Amino acid sequence: MKDRDIVIPVTVIIPVKNEELNIGRCLSKLHKFEKIIVVDSGSTDSTREIVSGYDVEIVNFSWNGNYPKKRNWMLINHEFETPWVLFLDADELVSDEFCKEMVSVLGSTEIEGFWLNYTNYFLGVPLRFGVPQRKLALFRVGSAYYERIDEDRWSNLDMEVHEHPILNGQAGEIKSKIDHQDFRGIEKFIDRHQDYAKWEAKRYINIDWSKDTGHLTDRQKFKYRHMGSWWYPLFYFLYSYLLRLGFLDGSAGFAYSFYKAWYFFMIRNLMVEASIEQNR
Repeated sequence: MKDRDIVIPVTVIIPVKNEELNIGRCLSKLHKFEKIIVVDSGSTDSTREIVSGYDVEIVNFSWNGNYPKKRNWMLINHEFETPWVLFLDADELVSDEFCKEMVSVLGSTEIEGFWLNYTNYFLGVPLRFGVPQRKLALFRVGSAYYERIDEDRWSNLDMEVHEHPILNGQAGEIKSKIDHQDFRGIEKFIDRHQDYAKWEAKRYINIDWSKDTGHLTDRQKFKYRHMGSWWYPLFYFLYSYLLRLGFLDGSAGFAYSFYKAWYFFMIRNLMVEASIEQNR
């Protein structure tokens, strides 16, 4: 069978809202997958028009502020026709190498899910150094759900972003990287991380981390154990920029490490402010 004839037995789910600058590039890379579903949260730009030009299914989603959010909602309510599900964001681009590796490992494996690796682009530059991005975003249907966190609209995020999948079984790794390249620019990056910071601060305050961290990786546990400390943003910058050689990525490496440290600094300040308000 020729490579172009291979159909990967995976349903790709892409949650979107106003992704006109990204979604076409993402979809153009997915012709080898058996099923593609775009889950839209009421886009007001040309996202839906772009998606309609591809052979994909469009599902509408409206969050009521309660569990489940977008990804778990699909896992709970959709009847899958494939044995595997892959969650992609609209700014993530798969490569031929990634698809080939998936074909080679999915056909005869006992593993229930896979960690995926990413190449982050920042200010148009691929970041080769710094803290690597990894996500558990490929798993057998029914083998994983994103952790349940009952929030009261801590932010306007209607999709699981920092909730982690809880996998029922062994995890493997796909080594070929996915390009993470958001074409919406630095302004959107800042806006997005402001929303992330609000969510993370509320989560940290409201969850008992002594009981609810069993499914987290060691790196994730370290982050949540120390994220409220005054020194953590500086630590992250030094770790990313110096120890993880982020300086070798030039000015983009410095800017990315700086903004991520700013992000953690913002989380801590939101937590401090919430604590002051509670004690008034």
